[in-house]
Amino acid sequence: MHTDAHSGTEVFESILSAAGPLVALDTDDSAPLLDQFRLVARRTGQAVYLWRQGEGLCSLRDAQMRVPGCVRLGDALRYILQSLHFGVYLVEMPEGVPSATDSALLRQLARAQTEHVRRVVLLGASSSLLGALDNVVARVDADWRTRTVKPRLRDGRWVV
Repeated sequence: MHTDAHSGTEVFESILSAAGPLVALDTDDSAPLLDQFRLVARRTGQAVYLWRQGEGLCSLRDAQMRVPGCVRLGDALRYILQSLHFGVYLVEMPEGVPSATDSALLRQLARAQTEHVRRVVLLGASSSLLGALDNVVARVDADWRTRTVKPRLRDGRWVV
């Protein structure tokens, strides 16, 4: 995946402007993108979290900060549902079909209406899961070749 200085920021902005709170991120390799998101979180101070199986829910802004009691996916999804502040939660989906409880929690997150922006981003979601959530999940493509490049104003000049 091509990772220039703006690609992580542009994908992050696409996630924030997605139609709903549940977003599926289409990418071949999420590691460079996670590094870009870590930089975005540190530069902007925004609350960005990553859930991985075995590690639990961790802040990308402060790598040592782990959310207690969120090692299992269901516990992390419940925590996200109860969260009362802005947050982008990146979830590396485990292999296989998620449990019925996890699927129900994902649907509940997709329907939740909050006054603050909350995005749950599914990384590596299986096609069967995306098919089951097709009517409630927004898709964002992280491939820089398929996205339209928006011009940006830098030092009084428009750059692409």
